[in-house]
Amino acid sequence: MESIDGALIGRESEQEALSGFVTGTWGRALVLRGDAGVGKSTLLDHVAYLASGKEHRVIRAVGVEAESELPFAGLHQFLHPLLSCVNQLDDSHRRAFDVVFGRSEGAPPSVMTLGIAVLDLLSLAASRKPLLLVLDDGQWFDTSSIEVCGFVGRRLSGGPVRLLVGLRSDVPSGFDTAALPQLPVTTLSEKASERLLDLRNPGLDPRIRRLILDEAQGNPLALLELPSHVTRGGRAASDRGESPGHTGTPLSLPLPLRLQHVYGARIAALDDAVRAELLRGALDGVGAGTATGHGRGTRYRMTDADEAAARGLLDIDPLSGDFVFRHPLVRSAVVQTATAGQRRAAHAVLAHVHREDVERRAIHLAASVIDPDERVAAALEAAADSATLRGASLTAVSWLTRAAELSRSHEERSRRLGDAAFVAGQAGLLDRARQLVRSDTTTGTSESPASVLTSAYVALYEDGDVRSAQCHITAAIENIRDGGAREPNEVLTRLVNLLLAISQYASDKTSWERTHELLGSLGDLVCPNSRIYEDAWGDVVRRGTGVRERLERALAGLHTLEPWETTRLGVAAYHVDTLGQYRSHFQRTVDREVETGAVASAMTMLHLIMLDQMAVGEWDEAERTGQRTLDLTTAHDYALFAHHTHAYLGLLAAMRGRTERARELQATVDTWARPRGVGFLTQIADAIGTTAALTEGDYEAAYLHAIGVTSPGTFTSYAHQASRTLLDLVEAALHTGRTEQARRHALAAHHAGLPAVSPRLALLTYGALAMTATDPAEADDMYHRAETHPGAAGFPFELARVRLAHGIRLRHAQGRKAARHTLTLAAEAFERLGTPPWAERARAELRAAGAPGSPSPSAACLAALTWQERRIADLAAGGLTNKEIGARMHLSPRTVGSHLYRVFPKLGITSRAALRDALGSRMT
Repeated sequence: MESIDGALIGRESEQEALSGFVTGTWGRALVLRGDAGVGKSTLLDHVAYLASGKEHRVIRAVGVEAESELPFAGLHQFLHPLLSCVNQLDDSHRRAFDVVFGRSEGAPPSVMTLGIAVLDLLSLAASRKPLLLVLDDGQWFDTSSIEVCGFVGRRLSGGPVRLLVGLRSDVPSGFDTAALPQLPVTTLSEKASERLLDLRNPGLDPRIRRLILDEAQGNPLALLELPSHVTRGGRAASDRGESPGHTGTPLSLPLPLRLQHVYGARIAALDDAVRAELLRGALDGVGAGTATGHGRGTRYRMTDADEAAARGLLDIDPLSGDFVFRHPLVRSAVVQTATAGQRRAAHAVLAHVHREDVERRAIHLAASVIDPDERVAAALEAAADSATLRGASLTAVSWLTRAAELSRSHEERSRRLGDAAFVAGQAGLLDRARQLVRSDTTTGTSESPASVLTSAYVALYEDGDVRSAQCHITAAIENIRDGGAREPNEVLTRLVNLLLAISQYASDKTSWERTHELLGSLGDLVCPNSRIYEDAWGDVVRRGTGVRERLERALAGLHTLEPWETTRLGVAAYHVDTLGQYRSHFQRTVDREVETGAVASAMTMLHLIMLDQMAVGEWDEAERTGQRTLDLTTAHDYALFAHHTHAYLGLLAAMRGRTERARELQATVDTWARPRGVGFLTQIADAIGTTAALTEGDYEAAYLHAIGVTSPGTFTSYAHQASRTLLDLVEAALHTGRTEQARRHALAAHHAGLPAVSPRLALLTYGALAMTATDPAEADDMYHRAETHPGAAGFPFELARVRLAHGIRLRHAQGRKAARHTLTLAAEAFERLGTPPWAERARAELRAAGAPGSPSPSAACLAALTWQERRIADLAAGGLTNKEIGARMHLSPRTVGSHLYRVFPKLGITSRAALRDALGSRMT
């Protein structure tokens, strides 16, 4: 395809589609996909010309392979002409651009946050005239930029902004899964090929003309470039008496390589200095074609290259006046025709050019050497740290691996391979992590600490193997200690933190005591943050005092922390119920980490977001977050995290009254976790059973589940659910006549100092003391403390339960009128949360307090019950447990439960607590 007198040959259908794209009422995105040389760039030029005629502002960019590993380099190039408008954005969007473009420090924004900021910027820029963004060679854009461009492209409908992307079909890229509309650009038809060839090269020898048409196969660039090469070769062949078809051109190779050979002949004829200049430009990603754009930072500026321009290899950028390559294939040919030594020398020059850019300098330094070089290895290590903080852990793994290859000493090589394996594990690349530690042969037959770390990490997260993982990590830490370590180091800290994570999941007293003993023997070798994890993750009842204050100090520099460190501190915040302060940070960063960063950390971030959503009553959002987490953990084969997610989804279902679903998930979690000794999850499974039974009003079952977590009057050591089920155990005990056990448990919470550990535990402790108090003054005081606690509003489900119990007590002690306000608050909270059984229980109490309520069931509803169902309903309404009803009627408790399950819908109720009101006339 070529423009002849303003016409595009053989592209009528594409022109029609692109004209509609430009003149359409609303903005959108479109991807042109085709082989190299098929004419995508010419079509992009055509669209840019059309848009300019329609009073559009056209911004162009081009992807370059040299920058494909630089996070956000492509986005910087695309938005460079608009950066002057950034100061007009709000503070949050301005900060997002400042961070990703290296103008300030801070936590990198998520794909969603940055994408919204880009949309805001584009909307601002297009407020005066429509905007067309044209991206050529999009397959070379870096992953981070592609994610943002995809996010933006999917949201352009309804505005004056259009995005057009050209992609090579033979190079995979993130745009392949961006779900943007596509327009295939295929080769020209035979007729169009003949027309283009004849217009540009009239009077060709018929044999040469046929040869070119056969070899070009409809590729426009080949039709334009091959004639001069073949005819020159043809004349030489004729001089030797050969056929023009045997010109030395490797016509049996794929078309792009044939064209590169054509360019290679022109490159070879250049002066050495000009070739070196072109090579430096090619390796630094100097643009090709008219859409050269602006790279992140500066690119090499080619000079004294007029000879190359005269030979058709370079053009002049009309905006900057700089040399640019005529086509991306020219740039490829320049690199391929250079020797390895020439490429290394060019990279060395470019490293000096970019000496102020940590990442670009490191890339060029790494390509400039072949022998070990500690200076280059250190530069790559620094670049990897920079990439990690920018949300590009995948890139960091590659750079750390190269740094290990260039390390001079065995110790440094082993350390850097260990770092690469660690980051790979955090990025969800478990196979890559294993491969990296296997490649570390410096330790002989014994396993290196990094190898132990990776093996234990995989064993824990892929299969929940807490026992063997703990054994191997403990041995590795002891070896380092006994080897005379005198100061903290990265490997030891990672081993300690993994041991703490294993101990948390085991939730076993013996395991934790061994861990405490080992960490105690290390003394100052354990870093302060690890000490926070030790106290918060293990036994918050006995070790949680003061953790909140230490945690606040550790998180003061939140934006400078690596994602896995932030996540660990977030888990500690969950254990002391201050997670809400940091949730916004996790929400800003989780999308970025899922796409290009620390995927494993992102899984935990999603857990933390879900837990806070559950705590504050955003249960629909929590459900969606849980499902997203489940999809992510399943896709990456993180079985431990997948079952961890099932556990939280089960607990949420139990709170909402979806007890059948809750028990299914409880069984799934318990069946997987209990044989493996993953006590953290078996405790949540017991909590699911407790909550589901409480929701149904089956207090006997609730009590039995609750004491499976901890005994009344005690808080089992290292059982994280022991304190969290405080109110559950007390309520179940009170409703089953176990008032002494209930009181003993409430007092144990008070004596353990739980109100000082977290705001949630303060609410639960005061509520439990109020419910079990026999002295009215004490009860009133404790209810007042619970309901007016500064942190109580952050836990609406627990607060509503305390208010429900308070309202019932007020109705009995002070009369119906005194109870109505408190019961109304409880009922409204349960309804907002979306838990019908608890809402019905509160409404029933309101009706008993004389407030207007739902009418009693009709006689027809009661008549629908069988004699046995009616008898069971009466006994249950009278307060008997399933076991007691079964004893009276010679039925099993399970059969009694089945009958009640059928009774509830017949009476139009959802819980056992509503039975008394539903059968009110008969009970009276």
